[in-house]
This record gives sequence, C-alpha cells and structure tokens, in this order.
Amino acid sequence: MTPLKLSRGKCLPLGATQLNNSINFALLCRHGTEVHLALFTLDSKEPIAEIVLHPRKSRTGDHWHIAVEGLPESFCYGWRVNGPQSPIHRFDPEHLLLDPQCKTISGGSEWGVNDESMAHHTSRLSIFTNNEIPQMDDTHLCTPMEDSIIYEVHVRGFTCHPTSMTVNPGTFDALIEKIPYLKNLGITAVELLPVHEFDENDCPFFDPATGKKHRNLWGYNTISFNAPKTSYASVGNINQHIVEFRKMVHAFHMAGIEVIMDVVFNHTGEGNHRGRTYSFRGLDNSTYYMVDKDGNYFNFSGCGNTLNCNHPVVREMITNSLRFWVADMNVDGLRFDLASILGRDYLGNVLVEPPIVEMIAEDGVLADTKLIAEPWDAAGLYQVGLFPYGRRWSEWNGQFRDDIRRFWRGEPGIASLLATRICGSSDLYESSGRKPRHSLNFITCHDGFTLWDLVSYNVKHNFRNGEGNNDGCSENFSWNCGEEGPTNDPYILGLRKRQVRNFYVTLFISQGVPMMLAGDEFLRTQKGNNNAWCQDNEISWTDWSFLEKNSDFHRFTQEIIKLRLAHPALRRRTFMKPGDVIWHGITPLNPDFSTDSTFLAFALNGLKTGRETDADFFVAMNSGNEAAECKIPASPTGRPWKRIIDTAKASPLDIVSFHEAPKIAFESIYPVEAKSCLVLLSDK
Repeated sequence: MTPLKLSRGKCLPLGATQLNNSINFALLCRHGTEVHLALFTLDSKEPIAEIVLHPRKSRTGDHWHIAVEGLPESFCYGWRVNGPQSPIHRFDPEHLLLDPQCKTISGGSEWGVNDESMAHHTSRLSIFTNNEIPQMDDTHLCTPMEDSIIYEVHVRGFTCHPTSMTVNPGTFDALIEKIPYLKNLGITAVELLPVHEFDENDCPFFDPATGKKHRNLWGYNTISFNAPKTSYASVGNINQHIVEFRKMVHAFHMAGIEVIMDVVFNHTGEGNHRGRTYSFRGLDNSTYYMVDKDGNYFNFSGCGNTLNCNHPVVREMITNSLRFWVADMNVDGLRFDLASILGRDYLGNVLVEPPIVEMIAEDGVLADTKLIAEPWDAAGLYQVGLFPYGRRWSEWNGQFRDDIRRFWRGEPGIASLLATRICGSSDLYESSGRKPRHSLNFITCHDGFTLWDLVSYNVKHNFRNGEGNNDGCSENFSWNCGEEGPTNDPYILGLRKRQVRNFYVTLFISQGVPMMLAGDEFLRTQKGNNNAWCQDNEISWTDWSFLEKNSDFHRFTQEIIKLRLAHPALRRRTFMKPGDVIWHGITPLNPDFSTDSTFLAFALNGLKTGRETDADFFVAMNSGNEAAECKIPASPTGRPWKRIIDTAKASPLDIVSFHEAPKIAFESIYPVEAKSCLVLLSDK
C-alpha cells in the first residue's frame, strides 16, 4: 500500500469525506482528551495504521480532524477516545468506536448472523467508500396530507414469508416487487418501520416454548442514524444497501407512492450501563444522553437510555441526519417514534418550545417533508393534540384509535366521541389553528393487535415473547365476538368479518389522514400477540396465503379506499361549519348522544366540503346488539340516495359501486343491523 501522508485536514464536515487526494476525518468530541484514528483494510483484523491526533494541531474547538492521503478506495476505520474518568463519562481507550456520521458499518450483511464478539463493546467498524449515492431523476411527490392513504409496513416482515414469492425476501428489492400490489390497493404512501442500522441479535429474550433466542425484528434500536440496514440489501457488496434503498425510493416514486421513514431519535441501541457501546457513549456520554450527576441514565424511552435531543450538538446531529435522508435519499416523510421525548430538556423536564422540534419544523430542506409525531413517550407524557409547533406536525391520534375501538365493541355513551373523531378531532386540533390533516387516524399499527386479532382476542397472548406475558399493552379495547382466538363457529366468524368492515368504514370515511397496517387488508393474524417486536417468524411475517383466503375483505379494502379517494367530502382541508354535517338518530334530526347510546347517524353536504363540490353522504352506525329501524332522512341537497355499503351483508353486496347500488327512498325505514354500518351516497 502507498505510504500514508498526513495533514491537518478540516473540521467540517463531520465524518469521513473526500478532500482532494486525501480523506478528511472529522469527529466531534467535547470532553475527550486523547483521540486516535485506527485504519483497516476491508478484510484485515489488525489496523494498518493508528494515528494519534495532536490535541492542538488536529483540533478546532470540539472538532478533532485529520486528512490522510494514500488510503485505498474502500476501507474500515474506528475512533479510540480517552478522557476524564467520572460518573457521567464512559471513555474507554481500549475499544474502537463507530463514526456517528458513517453510512456503512462492517458486518451485519447477513440477517441473523452475530458479528459481535464482545458483550459490552462493538467489534464492528465504520466503512468509507468512494461509491456515491445513485443520482436519479425522481422528485418528492408532495401528495397533500389530506389526500394520503398511509400503509405502515416492515421491510423484512412484509416479504420474508415463503408465500411472498419474492426473489430476494426481506429486502428493499423485495419491497419493489410488491409495488404493483400496493398501487392496486390504492395506497399513496408507505411508512417503513426503522431501516437505520440496528443489531437484530440484541434481544435478550428466549421463546419459552422452543428455547430459541429471539431477534429484534422491528429495529427500534438504532446504532447508526445515517446508515441503511445492511442486511436489507439483496447482496452484501459495500454500498449496496445505499444503492438498493435509493432504487427502492425511486421505484415507489415512479408508481406515485411516497416513502415515509420511521425514525428513532428518542434513544439508541446502546441501552443502559449494561448495554453494548457502539459510539455515542464512548465519544461523549454526557452530551448524547440524559444522565444524572451519578451517571445513571434517564429512561423516558423504556429502552434503557434517552437521547439528549435538545443539546445543541445532538440537535445538529439529528437535523443533519434528517437532511441526508430527505435530500440525498429522497424520502418524502418522517415519522418520529416517541416524539414527545424531543420536547424534554437534559433533565427530562418538559419544554414549552423545545428547540429541536422547532429546528425540524422550520428547517428549509425539510420544508416540504411530511412530519408525523408519535406524541407520547414511555414515561407518561401524552401530547395528542398538544405537540409543540403543531401546525407543521401531524400526529398519530391515539384517541381516534381508542374511541373507535370502544364504540364498535359496544360500549354505550361513546357516540359523541365517535362523532368528534369522525369529524377530524376538532376538540384536539381546531383551537390551536390546526386542520383535520393534523390527525393521523388509525385503528391498528405495528404496536398492538392486528385488525383480525382486534376482533378475535379480549386479552393479549404474548407468552412466547419470553417476558411472562408482562410486555405489551394490557388494555386494547378489543372484543373477541364471543370466543377467544381461532374458532370454527360460523356465527362468530361472520360477526368478526362484519366488525372489521365496520372498522375500515369508520377509518376511511373519517376526516383526517388514514393509516392502515400492512396485511390487515387480508386479515393477517399474530395469534393474539400485541407486542411482536421480537418475533422474527411466522407470528410477525406477512403470510400472503391470507390474500386468497380473505379475498372478500381485500376487495372491501380496495373499494373503501377507492371511495375515499374519489370523494373530497371525505378529505376536507378545514373543519366543518354549521350545515356541513347534519346529525341524525334513528329518526331524522334526532341524534342520540346520551350515556347509553350505541347509534350514530349523520349526513355530509356535498356542496359544503371546503374544497371541490361532491355528492352527499349518509352514514348510520349501530354498535348495539339489536337492529335499529332507521328512518332515512332526505339528503342535504335533495339528491336521491343509493346504498353503497351495508357491512351486515356478505361480500360482494357489502360494498358496491354507485352504478350497481340500489336506490333508497327518503323517509323509508331501513334496518341497520346490530354491529353494522350503512353508507348512502347521492348523485354528484
């Protein structure tokens, strides 16, 4: 190898970058007193050189830097840092650290293979390569939020099952193969569970039934915020994970589908004091994490540590990472896991105007990026409707989920709450100047029951997670329709099918932004497991045989999405005004919002949508145990009704096109069956 030539280099940008004929290395380390750069070939275990950075010549402020000429095109490297020994610092010069800015990490190219040889320190290294991110001609789609249909999906879990029939299961490439299916379904955006680099082998739990060690399937344990998950590439070539991720985004854009990333900036995969050190802890523990004076980690994330998001250094790291994914990798949106942690100071106190939230909201590069907050954390901070700088942020509306579940399982007195949720949750968003689009509505998500399990189980069944069934939420507002779990009872199966139709009608006719969980459209099951983060097996994998088995509900889902996208009355940009919606009961103009009500009916005026004019809608929902003899009101504009949905009817009569739909006369009596929903539509 060519002898290495060293020069002072530059303090910015951070990370390893090309600088003329040299590679410039820059590392931010405030409290470190001694910094070494160890260099390796791609296949060597011993360093080809270890460079000691001069504490004055190679340092500008808190930035340590050096330029090295003569390195191969691709190589590995790591940082060795020493510093003060005190409870809040965790410097250990015996071990190498990853570069927080690196986009590729050694090892991890094959899913499930454990590349770590030490329990408390990583043996993986940062990789530099001159291969650039592919330049493609796609641009951000900028689909209006109110016109979006979001599909939450796990890259590996969606295509890993043998029934997926993909060439490279569990990869970005395999997701590309499913784009025609997703396009045909009608979705406008995929929301990907974490694709940042993580260690799937970090799960400490075992399956009590088999004794097999679990894996971390979901990936909410980031070890590098700028590196796509290496094993999600179809081949293990250096840079291939970046190439294939970018190609995947391009392919989705060519199909008119946006890509939203689930990002985890509330904690890292380093865990608490017993966890493995990758980089942040060894570089500057008290900067990157919330710690008390004794060095104990605050655990607002429930995962062992909490990222110190409002420290200026961490703020800059987060915003730079987000710019990379949006500007270079071309993603369209960002969903922030446990986003309320972004609103805490270094001691965990809740800030009224958290700097990092404002920085993200006001960043110029991110100006057209969809921002979605999960507005709570694991320590009890709940900010649905109250997330700071909320006009820029949409929120996962947990109240929508809970109120809709409670209504359809038959709880009395929920009709008023149901009405508010269907109208876009104005109680949560209108007073602060926000719009219906700020409410991201969902019935199910990765965290909890699937849609089919929601109507099949009263309680969670998480024993196989290895935590004694103590993990996962115990209150799911679910109802098993009469028998726990699988059944052959035709009545119960029919009722369950009716209930899932009810849920999807409610989701897709509500104002706001609907999000559905992958596989719910053909009723996949997790066998009652509502916290399947560690189930890298058929419990979590999408079984595509259910597509044929439950083709009737798949068709129903396609049609209800098509209905929503065809009607601006269901996709309002503003909250309703008097006359836009007319409330009814079993008889016209007599809504029942009493404490024992299980019935709600309303009509939407298609000439008062706040946007393009539309047809009128009439919706009647009966979660009671008896049929309701509903007197059909006249439409708000006098246009005649046709029945397009009756969830009590079997497929294909449960949902029909307007052309095929039967006419329903004004003031006629229509029996809205128990646990069913009726939707009428007028001419445009």
